[in-house]
Amino acid sequence: MHYTHYKRPLLWVLIIYICCLVLFYRPHPAEKDISHKISPAEVILTAQVDSFATVKPKGQYVILKVLSVDGQRTEGYAYARFEKEAPAWKETIQSSVKLRKPYSTSLLGNFDWAEYLAIKNIFCETKISSYQTLQKAPVLYHWIYQLRQSILHSFEKAFSSDLSAIANGVLLGEKAQVNSALYADFQDSGAIHLLVASGGNVAFVTLMMFALCSLFSLSKRKTAFIALAVAGFYTLVAGADAPLTRAYFMSVCAVFGYLLHRNSGVFQGLILSCFAILIYNPSSLFETGFQMSFLATLGIVICLNNYEISYNWPRWVRFFTQIFLATLSAQLALLPIFTNVFYKVSLVGILSNMILVPFASFLMAINFLFYLFSCLHIDWLLKPLVKSALWLFKSLVLAFGKTSFSSMMVPAWRAGTIAVYYAGLFLLFHLPQKEFVRRIYKPVLLGMACILVLQGSLFSHSRLWLLNDWNKNSILLVNSEGERVLIGAEIEAEKLAKAVLKTGSKKIDILIINQEIDKQLKEAENLQKYITVKNIIVPFTDIWPEEEINLGHIKITAQWGWLLNREKNLWQNRGYTGGRDSLSYQIKGENFSFTTAGNNRFVLCDQERIDNLQNATKKLVF
Repeated sequence: MHYTHYKRPLLWVLIIYICCLVLFYRPHPAEKDISHKISPAEVILTAQVDSFATVKPKGQYVILKVLSVDGQRTEGYAYARFEKEAPAWKETIQSSVKLRKPYSTSLLGNFDWAEYLAIKNIFCETKISSYQTLQKAPVLYHWIYQLRQSILHSFEKAFSSDLSAIANGVLLGEKAQVNSALYADFQDSGAIHLLVASGGNVAFVTLMMFALCSLFSLSKRKTAFIALAVAGFYTLVAGADAPLTRAYFMSVCAVFGYLLHRNSGVFQGLILSCFAILIYNPSSLFETGFQMSFLATLGIVICLNNYEISYNWPRWVRFFTQIFLATLSAQLALLPIFTNVFYKVSLVGILSNMILVPFASFLMAINFLFYLFSCLHIDWLLKPLVKSALWLFKSLVLAFGKTSFSSMMVPAWRAGTIAVYYAGLFLLFHLPQKEFVRRIYKPVLLGMACILVLQGSLFSHSRLWLLNDWNKNSILLVNSEGERVLIGAEIEAEKLAKAVLKTGSKKIDILIINQEIDKQLKEAENLQKYITVKNIIVPFTDIWPEEEINLGHIKITAQWGWLLNREKNLWQNRGYTGGRDSLSYQIKGENFSFTTAGNNRFVLCDQERIDNLQNATKKLVF
C-alpha cells in the first residue's frame, strides 16, 4: 500500500475526531432517554424489538428501541429479559413493566455490566413477563427473522448441542448456545472470532457470489450488484450489528473501487465506514468489539498490501502464506486489547488460525448447503459430511486449546506503552517500503523514546485502590518503586487477580490476611492459580499487634483493629480472644501513610476517614 494513502484528508480528520472523542466524550443518556423515567412504580412501555433474542437459562434477552412511556414520546434503548419466548425482530410491543438502572460492579480490572450497556447507549433494563403485540414486523424483516430461526432450528434438530452451536456460530455468529467450557477452549485456541459473524463472513459471501456469477459469464457490473445484494441480505440475517454493518460497507467500497479500477477500495472503505459509524454512534469507539474489528482489519490490509507474495510460488504455498500473514498481522494488531481487556494471550493462535480459518470458510459453505438440502428434505445426503466436519473442527479447537501455553495470563499495559507498541508495529508493517521507512524512522523512534520518558516521569506515583465487591473488601497498594501489597482476600480470587493485572503486574509482594482466616487463605490459594503471591501474612500467627514488616520502601505495622460502632464512631479492639478478632495495619512509604480500618471498609489517612464505596473502586494517588 503506497504511503500516499496516509496523506488523505479524510484519514487525518478521522484521527483528530477519534482523539477528541477519547479526550472529551463519555456515553450519557439523551434528554428524552428512558432512563429518566425510572421510578418504583410500573409504567406502560411501548417499544420495538431491535435485536435477535439471546437465549439464556433465565429467559430470552433482547434490546428494545423505546417509543413511549405511559403514552409520552420517549427515546433510547432498554435491555429486556422475557421470561417466556421473546417477540420477533422489529415487532412493536406494549407491556406494563418496572424500569431499573443496570447493576454496576465497577471493580478495578473487571467487567462492569452497566458500563458495557452504556457504551451501547443503553441506560435502562427491565423484566417482561407478558406483553401485547401492537404491530407485526414489516414483511422483509419478518422473512429475515423466519429464515434465521429456520437455519438455527435445522442444525439444532440434526446435531448434538455442541456441534449445532458451532454450526450456528460459524454461519450466523450465534454463540449464545456455546457452553462455557467450549467457549473457553475457543478463547484459549485463539479462534473465538470464528464464532462471531464479522467481516470475514461478509467477504466470504461476497467472493462466493463473484465465483458463482463467473460460471454464468455475467458482466462485471451485474456480478458486483448481485454479490452486494446477497451479502447485504446475509448481513441482515446474521444480525446487522456494528461489525457486520461496517464489513458490508467496506465490501461496498471495495466492490465500487473494483468497478472503477482502483486498488484502494478496502482501505478507503475501512476509513469511511469507521467515520460513518463514529459520527452516528460515538460510543462505538469505546466498544471492545469495534476496536478489535477495526484494528484487525487495518493490520491485515496494511500487512498484505506491503508484504507481497511472489506469483512464482506454488498456489498452495501462496495460500497458506497469506493466511499466516493475515493471522499474524491481526494477532499483532490486537495484542494490546487482549492484554488490557482479557489479560490473556494465545501463543498457539497463529498456528491454529492457519488451519481453522480456511476450515471455517469450508464449514460456512457446507452448512449453508445443508440448510438448503434440509428445505428440500434431502439433508440426509450431506448430514454425514457436515457432522464429521463439525466434529473435526471441534476436536481441533479442543486440541489447540489444551496445548501448553495456549492461554497465558498477562498484565495490562499503560497508555504510553501501547502508543509505543503501535508506532513500532507501524514501522514493522512498512519495512518493505524502504524509502518511506527511511524518511520516517528517526522521528518515529524519537517520539517513542519521548513517550516512554514522559510515562516514566509523570505516572510513577504511589497508588492505592479501595476495592469493594458486594460488601467484600480488599485494599491494593502499588508504590512508586512497583512494590505491591494486598490487604484482604475476601473478594473472589479471579476478580482480585484481574485487579492486580490491571495495575501492570503478575505478582504481589505481600498478601496480608485481615479476617476470616480460613476463608481468605482458601481464596489466597486460588489467587495463586492466576498470579504470583510471594508472601502471605496471617494475623496472630505471622504478625501480632505492634510488630513490623519491612518490604523494600514500605513499612507495615500491625495494630489492634480499628472499627466503627453503631454511632459510626471509631473504636479500637484490644485483647486477643481467639475468636473473630481483627488487625488493622499502618502502612508507611516515602510519600504516603495510611491505616486500614473497619476490616478494610475504610482507611484512615491524615486523620481523615476515607470510606470504601459499594460495588466500586476508589483510587487514591499520593
